[in-house]
Amino acid sequence: MSPAVLSLVALVMVMGFSLTARINIGILAVGLAWPIAMFAAGWKAEALMAVFPSSLFLTLVGVTLLFGVVQRNGTLGALAQRAVQLCGGRAVLLPGVFFVLAGIISSLGPGAIASTALIAPLAMGIGHRAGVPAFLTALMVSNGGNAGNLSPISSVGLIVQAQMHKAGLPQHDWQVFAANFAAHTVVSIGAFFLFGGLALWRAERAGAEAAPPPLSGRQWFSLGVLALWVIGVVGFKLHPGLSAFAAASLLIVAGALEDPPAFATIPWSVIVTVCGVSVLIGVLEKTGGMDIFTTLLAKVATPATANGAMAFFTGIISTYSSTSGVVYPAFLPAVPGFIEKLGGGDALQVALSINVGAAIVDVSPLSTIGALAIAARPEGEDERVLFRRMLIWGLSMTVVGALFCQLFIRFFAT
Repeated sequence: MSPAVLSLVALVMVMGFSLTARINIGILAVGLAWPIAMFAAGWKAEALMAVFPSSLFLTLVGVTLLFGVVQRNGTLGALAQRAVQLCGGRAVLLPGVFFVLAGIISSLGPGAIASTALIAPLAMGIGHRAGVPAFLTALMVSNGGNAGNLSPISSVGLIVQAQMHKAGLPQHDWQVFAANFAAHTVVSIGAFFLFGGLALWRAERAGAEAAPPPLSGRQWFSLGVLALWVIGVVGFKLHPGLSAFAAASLLIVAGALEDPPAFATIPWSVIVTVCGVSVLIGVLEKTGGMDIFTTLLAKVATPATANGAMAFFTGIISTYSSTSGVVYPAFLPAVPGFIEKLGGGDALQVALSINVGAAIVDVSPLSTIGALAIAARPEGEDERVLFRRMLIWGLSMTVVGALFCQLFIRFFAT
C-alpha cells in the first residue's frame, strides 16, 4: 500500500477513534504518522518534525494563557454581568451578538482565525455565566468569524481574489462575500434553534437584575492590557499568539494573577489533540493523499452536479486541511480545467461552491478555528464531548454545504 493510501487510512482511523474511544487522538495521530512517514515514505525524523504546526501551537498556548489569566482573576465574570445587562438582561440575544461581533472583526481584515482567537474566550466566559450552552457559543463565534472571512478587505478574502484571478474570474469580490456570508448566516440560525436558543427564549435567564460590583484595580488593568492586545492584533496585524504571550506575561508580572494558576488554565489535552492531528495531515498532504481526492472528484461529478460535488469534496478536505493555505490555492486555479474535463458547467458557480464548501466546515475541531473555540471552553465543560459535537457538526456541514451550493449558489453568480 502506498504512503498516500496509508495516510488516508490512518486519518479515517483517527476520526473513528475520536468518536468512540477515550484516547487523545493527537497522540494516536503522531503514533500513526511516524511509521508511515519514516518507513513507508522514507522520510527522516527531521522531515516529520518539520510538519509540526508550530504557529498554531504558539497561538493556542498564548491565547488560552492570556484569557486564562483574565478568567481566573474575575475579569471575564465581571464582563459577563455587564454584557447581559447591555442586552437588557436577555441572554437570548447573546448568541447573535457573538456572531455579529466575530463577523465584523473578521471582515475588517484579520480574518476568521484572528477573530475567533479574540472573541471565543471572551464569548465562552460571558455565555457560560449567562446560561448559553458552550456548543452554541462555539458555533456562533466560529460561524460569525467565517461569515466575514471572505470580505474584499480581509486577509483570506484577498487570497481568494488572487486565486480567482488566476482562474480567469476577476472582479467578483462581493459575490464571493455574499455567498459565503449567506451560507454561514443560514447555518447559524439553524444552530440557534437546534442547540438551546429556544430554551433561552423561554427561560429569559438573565441574572442582571442586581447591579454588578465595581471592577477592582487589577481587573481594570487586565481590561486595559486585553484592549491593547485586541488593538494590536486588529489594527497593527500583530501575531495573536506571540502578542498574547507578551500580554499574559505583563499581567502576571504586574500581579493580576500568580504564575501557577495561570498555567493551569492552558488546555494541554486539546492542544496535543489538534497539533498531533496536524502532523498526520502534513504527512497526508506531502505523500500525495490529497491527489487521490481530486482524482476521485473528476470521476464522480457531472456538469449538473458540479456545484454540489465540488462543495462536498472541498469540504471534506477542508475539515482536516488548511482552507486558505491548501484548498483555495489548490482548487480555485483549477476551475477552468475542471469545467473542461466535465464538458460543461458554470465556472463562477463552481468557484463560489469551492469557497462556501471549504469554509462552512471550519468549525471542525481539526481546523484552527474549531480548535480555538474548544480551547476557550469554560471551566467544567467536558472537552471530549465538545470536541465530538463540533467534529460531528463540521462533518455534517460537508452535506449541508453541498446542498446549499447545489440549490442556491446560482443566485449569487448573476
